[in-house]
Amino acid sequence: GYSIARHLADYVLIWGGGGGDDLAKSPHLARIANSVYRDHCPGDVTCRAFGFVDRQGTPSKMMENSFLYTLHSHKLKAGVVADPDKFKEVFRSKYGKVRIYKLLGVSRQSRSWVENNRECDAGGWFCPGKYPPGLKEILDKKKDFAQLEDFNRGASDEDYQKEYFENLNNPNLARKRAQQKANDEGRETNEVPQPSVEAKALSDEEKIQIYSTWENTEDTTLMWKLVTSDAIEDLEQWLKIDPGAAWLRSADGRGPMWWAFESKNQDAVTLLMKLGVPHTDKDKNGLSPVDLLKE
Repeated sequence: GYSIARHLADYVLIWGGGGGDDLAKSPHLARIANSVYRDHCPGDVTCRAFGFVDRQGTPSKMMENSFLYTLHSHKLKAGVVADPDKFKEVFRSKYGKVRIYKLLGVSRQSRSWVENNRECDAGGWFCPGKYPPGLKEILDKKKDFAQLEDFNRGASDEDYQKEYFENLNNPNLARKRAQQKANDEGRETNEVPQPSVEAKALSDEEKIQIYSTWENTEDTTLMWKLVTSDAIEDLEQWLKIDPGAAWLRSADGRGPMWWAFESKNQDAVTLLMKLGVPHTDKDKNGLSPVDLLKE
């Protein structure tokens, strides 16, 4: 990150503070980056190795090593400190929502090149940027992502797109593909490590907080897919790492227990009941998981 940024800017602005901040959005941006720079997440088109491993915000190894995570969590998370030879924090808003860092060691050659090669329209209002030669080695690796509806392109990216959507819809398949490609290439994957022991049990207060939050998120979508497709091994693995996921609820008030009853997935029902998830609570329309068996 720094080796690229020093050719592009003098300052870096980070939007933090939780919720939909820069770090929360970054897994999606990692997938976008991988669609253009295919070596970003080798063997994993959906870049599953970059993200959080639990609802407490614990980063995967790949995320922890990232430019963004370091600046976002600088002196906020234990052991996270930005390199003082590369970054200087020059502004932090009252509640830490905005943080601005000055980049140290900015490439003077690139800065000068950009100034000397700026081209603007007659009024000087529109000045499309150009990347300096210092980034040529990186930019040469890109492969433009072809949209499905782009009929004007001669080249096709059909295989990548097919694998991308298959992996989104089937996390188990995605994991197997990434592992197989890694084995073929004789390297290790950057997958989230399997837990040797179960995660710390949630307090009643933590369960209530999660259970009382009704919203549609990537987590609720993934949970719905795992439960309704009977991917019980993936579900068990997720709940070992993050037991709080059992208490997720979507915007309609339904959660994994509703989906388990609706799809008649007895294994999922049993797993969720062992974690204490109730099966008589009501969704937005006043229906309990048990009621869905009668529909």
